[in-house]
Amino acid sequence: MDVFYNPNGVGDVLIIPIKEGDRLTTIHQTIGDVVKITNQQDGSLLGYNIFNASNHFSLTEHGKIQMTEDMLNKLKNLFLAKDLNDPLDFDLSPKFVIGYVKEKGSHENADKLSVCQVDVGDEILQIVCGAPNVDVHQHVVVAKVGATMPSGMKIKDAELRGVPSSGMICSPKELGLPNAPEEKGILVLDESPAPGKPFQF
Repeated sequence: MDVFYNPNGVGDVLIIPIKEGDRLTTIHQTIGDVVKITNQQDGSLLGYNIFNASNHFSLTEHGKIQMTEDMLNKLKNLFLAKDLNDPLDFDLSPKFVIGYVKEKGSHENADKLSVCQVDVGDEILQIVCGAPNVDVHQHVVVAKVGATMPSGMKIKDAELRGVPSSGMICSPKELGLPNAPEEKGILVLDESPAPGKPFQF
């Protein structure tokens, strides 16, 4: 789960996005240093802003930060101190992981798309992929549902030309890797790491 901290641009505020929504139709509830942001129409939780964040967390990184168990525990303690009983059941599992392409089939409605069954350790994901170089027995990088790409795009469950797809098999360019080639194609790993292992950028 990604959170954001930009003290130079925004100030000493930790931004915890939960759900995308129209920020113009929101309700802001302030409880001490915690600002809870909800959708005005349906009451769904959009996220939290934690002011004076450096007083509550050890923030050595700036920009997009992966929330850790330690950070989550400190957040829970802060909520407890403010009698804010929101459940903080955040999924902290890695969102960029090694995948192994077990099967590759043709897409029934699109010649240039492949339907892949990809082992990511704890489950098999069906991922529709348009890369020309995807093939069986490859070790690849998978952005799971909930991942935020370097471009800011969030990965969601989707249907591509009528076929369900959960996640994305990534190219070097999509991962923001240095010296990424311009031509289309997924990143195929030379080594054979275990499926489900976090991918280190």
